[in-house]
Amino acid sequence: MNKILKTYLPILTLLVLASCKLSKDISLLTATAPATFRNAENVDTASIATIQWKTFFTDAVLQNLIDSAIINNYDMQVAVKNIEAAQLIVKQTKLGYLPTANLQAGASINRPSDNSLNGLSLSQFLGKSYVEDYSVSLALSWEADIWGKIKNQKAKAVAGYLQTTEAKKAIQTNLVAYVAKGYYNLLMLDAQLLIANKNLLLNDSTLRIIKLQFNAGQVTALGVQQAEAQRLVAVQLIPLLQQNITIQENALSVLTAVAPAAIQRNSAISNIAFTNNLAAGVPSGLVSNRPDVKSYELALTIANANTGIAKANMYPSLSITATGGVNAFKASNWFNIPASLFGTVVGGITQPLFQRKQLKTQYELAKVDREKTVIQFRQSVLIAVGEVSDALVKTEKLKEQETIATTRVNTLQQAISNADLLFKNGMATYLEVITAQSNTLLGELELAALKKDQLNAVVELYRALGGGWK
Repeated sequence: MNKILKTYLPILTLLVLASCKLSKDISLLTATAPATFRNAENVDTASIATIQWKTFFTDAVLQNLIDSAIINNYDMQVAVKNIEAAQLIVKQTKLGYLPTANLQAGASINRPSDNSLNGLSLSQFLGKSYVEDYSVSLALSWEADIWGKIKNQKAKAVAGYLQTTEAKKAIQTNLVAYVAKGYYNLLMLDAQLLIANKNLLLNDSTLRIIKLQFNAGQVTALGVQQAEAQRLVAVQLIPLLQQNITIQENALSVLTAVAPAAIQRNSAISNIAFTNNLAAGVPSGLVSNRPDVKSYELALTIANANTGIAKANMYPSLSITATGGVNAFKASNWFNIPASLFGTVVGGITQPLFQRKQLKTQYELAKVDREKTVIQFRQSVLIAVGEVSDALVKTEKLKEQETIATTRVNTLQQAISNADLLFKNGMATYLEVITAQSNTLLGELELAALKKDQLNAVVELYRALGGGWK
């Protein structure tokens, strides 16, 4: 044993020293991000992305829908299975430092030619024309991790596992956003259906009055026809909105992995509101908050590990093999201990020669892949910053539009009351009444749509910042 150590210790020392230089070539590159988001009102490290989704969304029906989607959605279930598979790979790589062990048992009979030297020797010394051989052995083989190949394989497996967890988080953030947006769209359609029904009653009342005036000869048939056409606008909206409501309910049901069915809701879209403090934080926080950006960062770790593995393949490998067991040419002497015991220890260094061009090409390809991953990582950060900036300007400008639309609708509703009163007193024409009703219908429908868009912008900001997976 001492002789083996004296032989290989200098070699091992040189290899370990050389390995220190090898590992320094593999470094993690980071992406640069702007100091602040465009359109951010207040610069603060706090972010709404850190708020749990059950706290961010306060509507009880929406909370139940999101919870059901997270538990039952099939994409989420597949993501969980991917995590389980990655866990098994990580457990396997942890055994990379251990030697491989093989238990072997064998028996053989060899009958040489009677005219051969072996045949004559067997007949002379053993008195038979064949020889038996029985053995049981345990073989151990271990490769020294001089260049960090096993270490990089383990790092690659761990990063791959973490990528699967980030993929699950990414699916959840998108799923939370999809369900919230679908629910707000459903509330908008409810509001628009109420508007259409209310407008239909108003049109019926106006049409009834115009028909009475037509019978009295105060208006022409054209007035009746135009009032009827205006009424049919509201009538046509009702089945269209009912259709869209059913389609949206079906879409939400599919997201929650249940058969399409009606969805009960107790809130109106006008009652939904978020906190006014929609803090976006700083762009550098996206790396830790956004699962997709974090996944690209982990891809850098994998690319670094692949580069290290490819470079290590070009260097010599030191392997030690030990075999021991029992061996006998007679079955009766098989377990005659210690006479039947045998053992061998072999150590060797293997240096690739003719494959060097191929191995070097693999190493260069690994470096190119790493550079591509760096570019993709930087691109993911830039895209995330752009999405946050878009959501910030949408929340700000849609809120302004909603305020203007609310004032406009209030004005139009007052105009309807004034037009009806003037019409009944003969001081306004039926065209003025119909125009006021048409403008009010469009204004109220637009206000409901703006309210939905404003809520969706807040949801998009929450998703773009990486919120929803906590």
